[in-house]
Amino acid sequence: MVIGVLQIELGIPDAFSLKDKRSSVKSIKDRIGRNHNVSVTEVGALEEHRRSVLAVAMVGNDKKYVEGALSKLVDMVRQVPTVELLDYQTDFL
Repeated sequence: MVIGVLQIELGIPDAFSLKDKRSSVKSIKDRIGRNHNVSVTEVGALEEHRRSVLAVAMVGNDKKYVEGALSKLVDMVRQVPTVELLDYQTDFL
């Protein structure tokens, strides 16, 4: 069993309040959850309105498969026009 954890740091330049941020983050979380069999939640920068840190967890049998799926998620986030991908990190347990 392989557990992959992806941590994504996002910049949200168009957010002028926490409400704006929540809207953008919810949209990304819904898109990730709808299209992939993963768990996703906001884990950092909770009180900052122009930055967010998301964690995505995925469990699988094959490390290459989990790694590839999480890599596709990073590419998907890069394509979202309302946020900037500032940094990401992938860990395996």
